[in-house]
Amino acid sequence: MPKKVDHQARRTLIANALMRVAAEQGLEAVSLRHVAAEAGVSAGMVQHYFRTKDEMMTFALDVVRERGQARITEAVGRLGPDPSPRLLLRTMIAALLPLDDRTRDDGRVALAFLAYAAVRPAAAPGLRDDTAQLVEFIATLLPTRDAKPAAAGLLALMEGLGIYLLGGQYTPEQALTVLDTHLDLLFG
Repeated sequence: MPKKVDHQARRTLIANALMRVAAEQGLEAVSLRHVAAEAGVSAGMVQHYFRTKDEMMTFALDVVRERGQARITEAVGRLGPDPSPRLLLRTMIAALLPLDDRTRDDGRVALAFLAYAAVRPAAAPGLRDDTAQLVEFIATLLPTRDAKPAAAGLLALMEGLGIYLLGGQYTPEQALTVLDTHLDLLFG
């Protein structure tokens, strides 16, 4: 009887290996050979699941997004029913920031992927839609007439804080202080 193969598990194994390589050595080190070695599988297996580097990168970004969504869901779930819009936003943004070792690797991969997609827009077709949806959602929580630009600014602040955290310019405490200060300005 043929052995049953969990294709999603293998794709995830390979994507996790890609994320480790990218987080530790940068995207320039990501290749089928390096990812295969990190995953402990053959280069042929990697090619079986991902024909191109773009496919591997897109899948890895999807894994990072799923992890981020799970962190948000978990953190928001701890707030209980009917949290204030300010607390909801702070909780969501804090869940996405690379504030600890667990989230730092995902943050490095996300940042590397954004840089990769900046020169290969076809590699990340869903990024624009994801961003637009997030801006729309954040705008529904803000108590201002110019909610969309304010939401876009808050999202840009989050991305900037993430970069500063990854680069070591800010500590987690400093980043959260900046976030709280900005939320105070938005919510009065």
